[in-house]
Amino acid sequence: MTEPRMRLRQKGQQFPTTDLEAYLVAFGDDRDPLPETVKVLDEIVTDFIIETCHEAAACASYSRRAKIKVDDFKFMLRRDPIKLGRISELLSMDKDLKKKRKAFDTDEGTVARARDRDKDKDGGKDKEGTAEEGEGSLAAGTEGGERKKKRKTGKGARDDSESVRGR
Repeated sequence: MTEPRMRLRQKGQQFPTTDLEAYLVAFGDDRDPLPETVKVLDEIVTDFIIETCHEAAACASYSRRAKIKVDDFKFMLRRDPIKLGRISELLSMDKDLKKKRKAFDTDEGTVARARDRDKDKDGGKDKEGTAEEGEGSLAAGTEGGERKKKRKTGKGARDDSESVRGR
């Protein structure tokens, strides 16, 4: 299949040699494969990925979409049951992992984060402290309260003036 937009490829290998050698050994090659074999495997894998992506892009454009979705890859591989099965397996495994991560994220983590935020706001001090620190925090709290009152008063004044205009 010809590529819709031909792009210049990077010179050299696209994948690490150690990974490609591990694939070759896993499929029955010698422990030390020839460098030419590794280069050929790199070219084959790169070509396969590029062609697969172009075919998925063609499926997306046929559906009048600019972005490629996972369903485009599934549609493209619909005639290859082994690859389609592997994709389905990986997607279901990804969903399971997301569910497990979500279940593992308990309320304890959010409580700990909230406690850390409170420490940062108080300048690194715990909620418990000496009486002087408690008084200081009360004084700081009243200043913040006064500011809030001023804001509310200001907003209330604007609200009154808006109600007069509306009449």
